[in-house]
Amino acid sequence: MFGLGWWEILVLVVIGLLVFGPEKLPQAATQAGRTLRQLRQMANNAKADLQANLGPEFSNFDPTDLNPKNFVRKHLLDDLENDWNGTERDTPQSAVDTAEPELGFGEIPPYDNEAT
Repeated sequence: MFGLGWWEILVLVVIGLLVFGPEKLPQAATQAGRTLRQLRQMANNAKADLQANLGPEFSNFDPTDLNPKNFVRKHLLDDLENDWNGTERDTPQSAVDTAEPELGFGEIPPYDNEAT
C-alpha cells in the first residue's frame, strides 16, 4: 500500500492516535479517504476531458508520458534497448541495400586520404 511497510503503517497509526485521539481518529480516517477518492475522481475527469478535447489524433495520449522519466525512457532509452537486444528498427529497404558490410573481428576499416 503506497510503498509502505508494516512498521511505517504502525508508526502512522500511533502518530494519528497521538494527534487526533482515539475518539476522532475514525472520523479523520473517513474524511481522509473521502478526500482521496474525490481527488482521484477529479484527476480522472480532467484526464478524460483533456483526451476528449484534444481530438482523435491524441486518442492514445497518456499524461504520464509527460513525466520526464517516462519521456526519456520512451523516446531515448527504448531505441538503445532495441539496439542492444538486436531487434530491428524500421529502416527503409534502400538504406539496407546500400549499407556496407560490417567488419569482422580484427579487420581494419578502409582509409580515405581525402576525408582527413
